[in-house]
Amino acid sequence: MSLDDAAIERLVDKARSADAWAFGQLFDHFHLPIYRYIISRVHSPADAEDLTQLVFVKALEALPRYESRGIPFGGWLFRLARNAVVDFTRTRHEHADLDALIYHGTHEPGPEDVAMLRQDLDTVEAALATLTDDQREAIALRFFAGLSAREAAEVMGRREGTIRGLQFRAIAALRRQLGIQDADRDRSDESQDG
Repeated sequence: MSLDDAAIERLVDKARSADAWAFGQLFDHFHLPIYRYIISRVHSPADAEDLTQLVFVKALEALPRYESRGIPFGGWLFRLARNAVVDFTRTRHEHADLDALIYHGTHEPGPEDVAMLRQDLDTVEAALATLTDDQREAIALRFFAGLSAREAAEVMGRREGTIRGLQFRAIAALRRQLGIQDADRDRSDESQDG
């Protein structure tokens, strides 16, 4: 379901008046991006599901007092999600439960598959850990939650250009950490060698 800003605002107005259907529509629209953002931060499907539900419960409770104040409803929800993740990580220090993330299908992974996936995930997690908190946050909002740079800026309370800069530096750092070179640079190196 794709909603434009005006449709979202109409649904918010109805939901503020205790319209359960309107809140359900908002939930349907924002649930998956909120979940993706949260799981990218907490790494546990069960915890991400719990925190996602918590975000929507808090949103429902606070909705009668919600005022846009220049921040779209989606930005407000992502701020609630960000706060929930911060609270969670302050109170818990658990590692990811990877079993639920391994192969969603009929294929039963063998020991080699599991070992390779764990190694790849550990490598990516280690690379992400080298980023600054702001860089990790920008990457999570942009790529895991699927927000635009403008939306991520609203969630983080920053300017759009700052988010783009954080994203650029984070991607460059991840490329270095993971040993991924720029394809264009590789091609130009090959053409100079020939």
